[in-house]
Amino acid sequence: MNHVKTFLLMTLLTVLLVVLGGAIAGEQGLIMAFGFALVLNLFSYWFSDSIAIRMTRSREVSREEQPELYDMVERLSQNAGLPTPRVYVTPSPQPNAFATGRNPRHAAVAVTEGIMRILDRSELEGVIAHELAHIKNRDTLISTIATVMAGALAFVARMGQYRMIFGGMRGSRNNAGGAAVLIQLLAIIFAPLAAMLIRMAISRSREFIADAGGARIAGNPGGLASALLKMEQHAQGRPMRINEAASHMFIINPLSGQGMARMFSTHPPIQDRVRRLRQIEDGRRR
Repeated sequence: MNHVKTFLLMTLLTVLLVVLGGAIAGEQGLIMAFGFALVLNLFSYWFSDSIAIRMTRSREVSREEQPELYDMVERLSQNAGLPTPRVYVTPSPQPNAFATGRNPRHAAVAVTEGIMRILDRSELEGVIAHELAHIKNRDTLISTIATVMAGALAFVARMGQYRMIFGGMRGSRNNAGGAAVLIQLLAIIFAPLAAMLIRMAISRSREFIADAGGARIAGNPGGLASALLKMEQHAQGRPMRINEAASHMFIINPLSGQGMARMFSTHPPIQDRVRRLRQIEDGRRR
């Protein structure tokens, strides 16, 4: 099923990028955007782990450097029936974590410096189990493709804005009238928005699935529920310095926001996730 999701995601975002390129620069822009999209899709597939690691400035650690963390990842990986992924630490005081890689054999788990300071053992186990569930479900490839393509759409849209400001609108009027200008404006505005909505739909559904899978791997839904609440509390007003296009990779939204920002978050509300985990916990007790 996740192979189908990956193909559909790549197709949808490719179409958006091609449409945007065509709206900005006509047939030539359409062809260039199509080639650009193909290269990006191939690059993000083969180098998905490296992309996420470099974007977050994470550093790989060995068992000697972080013995407790490494042993925890290794043991939970065995519970999940997965090869042990590479282990990284992200230099950020905000408590957060993410997983990346195109498949379980080429996967990595990263936790921030902040998360290791504020969570107890059972809570950290819940977080790592959640990320291992993403790896098991092959969500990590989908996540990185969405990151790369969303970033590309934002870049092309910005180039379109510059083109219109520095002469593109005048050229469009001479060639095809005001309708061409309107099409350009709509494409520049709505293509990145559509990409964001696609990322939201994929990310929100997979977080619930990974929460349930993480609860099974760790064997303790309460640990993850407690971790989510604690992480949200400590993350308030402490946004991470990352590209917005990569925000959906993390276990909680790394960008602080209120009101409309929360409405358009790529993550479901923490309270909804905690409620579902409590229901799983209650079901185990019966």
